[in-house]
Amino acid sequence: MILNKLLENVDIKKIDERLYGTNINDIKISHKDINRGDLFVALKGVNFDGNDFTQEALNKGASAVISDSEENKDNRVIVVENARKAYSLICKNYFDKRCDKLKIIAITGTNGKTTIANTTTDILRYAGAKVACIGTLGAKINDEVIDTGLTTPDPYMLHKLFKDIEERGCEYVIMEASAHALYLDKLEGISFDIGVLTNITEDHLDFFKTMDNYAKAKYKLFEKGIVKLGIINGDDSLCQKLLNNPKVPMISYGKGENNDVKAYKITKSFNGSNFICDYLNEKFDIKTNLIGDYNIQNALASIAICRSLGLPKELVRLGMSCISPVEGRFNIIKTNTNNIVIDYAHTPDGLEKILKTAKELSDKPLIAIFGCGGNRDRLKRPIMGEIASSLADEVIVTSDNPRFEESYDIIQDILKGIKKPCKTIENRKQAIEYALEKYNAGQTIVIAGKGAEKYQDIKGIKYPYNDFDVVYNFYRKKLKKIENLHENNENEREN
Repeated sequence: MILNKLLENVDIKKIDERLYGTNINDIKISHKDINRGDLFVALKGVNFDGNDFTQEALNKGASAVISDSEENKDNRVIVVENARKAYSLICKNYFDKRCDKLKIIAITGTNGKTTIANTTTDILRYAGAKVACIGTLGAKINDEVIDTGLTTPDPYMLHKLFKDIEERGCEYVIMEASAHALYLDKLEGISFDIGVLTNITEDHLDFFKTMDNYAKAKYKLFEKGIVKLGIINGDDSLCQKLLNNPKVPMISYGKGENNDVKAYKITKSFNGSNFICDYLNEKFDIKTNLIGDYNIQNALASIAICRSLGLPKELVRLGMSCISPVEGRFNIIKTNTNNIVIDYAHTPDGLEKILKTAKELSDKPLIAIFGCGGNRDRLKRPIMGEIASSLADEVIVTSDNPRFEESYDIIQDILKGIKKPCKTIENRKQAIEYALEKYNAGQTIVIAGKGAEKYQDIKGIKYPYNDFDVVYNFYRKKLKKIENLHENNENEREN
């Protein structure tokens, strides 16, 4: 593609005009991947600065470099106002602005993004719409799932996905928008039909430092010209700030009476939830497999999205009754005696919600198994320890994704918040097996933190691992022992 076309709408401060006619083969942000004819975008990161590799990229054959630093005087360096914004716009242009042909709904917030995104996607599909979903569980286009590695993919992959999605005939894209993606301008140049804000609770303070900075990153989605309609959790105090000073039309949802979309006459169990939905004074009953108060809020958000897109309430009701639980989000494995809950909850708010929900739905003892991720917000670790010890009858602290920290050190941080005796088992598989073996008389066992993840991140290596597999394999072995016992009894009778 000709460079002049790639730079459309990019805020350029300095360029040698002879570069405009240069043909660009591809776009790269790693100097290591440069091939002759590529465009290198020098981005500043936490641990590196792409500007340090500008000359190396040019020496390897890059036709031009995009940078927001004016230090390099090579006439092949194009100076822009903001390299990250430029990168997003260049990727949009490179993939023929396919995002402009799609109706895109973005969901941001600390918790609930994945449930709302997947629930909304399923409802629209049941209604006959062609819709793709991009988020924590990967990108789902029709029946294909593509691993993206991030909740919100980097601009190159994101716009490549938009092109694939549009070419496969999809009309809608439901996507999760992380705070990091918003802060780093990964979504620059994308116009959203609807933006959803689920809640803002403590997370990622290792990066954002303060809750105010974290909230402002989320708020960026709701600027005029970026989104046409905001759907906001009216029960969350930090979300209410947007409602009090809206820059775009807003709809609020939640349990509070003042919300535009709310639920009442609620009944809940381990099998699902029933309630009456009031959408802008239009009332209809809902039956769903989603479990717990927080998931009723998630359901209200999905309903608000679908009705705002014009989907009739009858199809919303049907879709909500047909959806399956989202993978790794309050999934229940029922045994003859126990309810075992597996959930992705990895924040204080998330852990509190699932433990309160499990406690509310059963009067049996509650067992909590959880850990915290390494190289992430350390401040939340003792808070999560305190939450677990206050809500669960028994607590087992274990590892999560320790990354480049020692699991022992992470566990010690968690223990600072625990106010009663608890069990620590560093090996996550062993911790779960210990709980399944010991607590087998009707208890509710909550395994939190990883959900549907298929790996455990240790010292830079992602080892195959899955909480569901650990539980299922434990009971398979139990079943095999029973079968063997039966065989032994038969042999004894024959002898």
